[in-house]
Amino acid sequence: MSVQTALFDAPGPRARRRHAILTVIGVVIAVGVLWVVIRKMGSANQLEGYMWSPFVTDPEVWTQYLLPGLWATLKAAALSVVLAGIFGIVFGMGRLSHLRAVRWVSGGVVEFFRSVPVLLMMIFFFFGWFSRADWMPNDLAPLAGVVLALTLYNGSVIAELVRSGVYSLPSGQAEAGLSIGLSPGQTLRSIQLPQALTAMLPALVGQLVVVLKDTALGTIILYPELLTSARTLGSAYANTVPAYIVVAVIFIVINYALTRLARFVEQWLTSRGHTAGPVTTTAPMLVEGPAEPGGVLGEESRLVGGRVQA
Repeated sequence: MSVQTALFDAPGPRARRRHAILTVIGVVIAVGVLWVVIRKMGSANQLEGYMWSPFVTDPEVWTQYLLPGLWATLKAAALSVVLAGIFGIVFGMGRLSHLRAVRWVSGGVVEFFRSVPVLLMMIFFFFGWFSRADWMPNDLAPLAGVVLALTLYNGSVIAELVRSGVYSLPSGQAEAGLSIGLSPGQTLRSIQLPQALTAMLPALVGQLVVVLKDTALGTIILYPELLTSARTLGSAYANTVPAYIVVAVIFIVINYALTRLARFVEQWLTSRGHTAGPVTTTAPMLVEGPAEPGGVLGEESRLVGGRVQA
């Protein structure tokens, strides 16, 4: 009996009919909401051709607004991902340390930054620190505020993923490392952590979606990311709603690509984990005669029926 059969009963005629009715109702509701939105946009002249034509006819819409905003978004997301990965691994291992003081400090840092909203951290770092610092250039202060807030929050999430990934491993992994003379720290770094990172790689790739979306919060601290570029574009061309819709489509496409990447990585890791070695039907070679294991046979030795005879 398959696991699916054991856990879930196949729907009967009534259940299938009920599911079909609910599906039809859901589609009708979605179509109705879409029709209302389109009607409202049409009554507000948001569907007129002149509102959308700049995205096709005017290259400055892309070169001056959308592409620079997209580059700023991807730059902040890339820096945040790299720094959050380093932060998460360091403090995740700290939470697994055998030293009580290290565990407490790491746990306090992770729980604090995981509990504080990202937007609040951006506002605090920008207005309370970077915008007042003499050593910070004015054009880099918004980027620093966005990256630092995203690093601390998402790094704390990654630290929890590291801790849970190590705890999910069989206890025999740690016991094997200790049995060959490794210290607990060496066992964690050499045996447990690589396996945990491999197991949680799909979740880490999925975290990229969160980082990319949260970069839009940088518009509060004047960071010129994609959402800020859309607002500026809407003001310049008097088409704010179309500009936001185009930017929303760009976010959806990028996030969907990252989601597909996470799914591909998960399937690749699953298939690799269940891949067996090549099957061979060759019979083992039995050595008879004066030769010892690992020794060199004489020139007069010959192979007879799968056996080496002198």
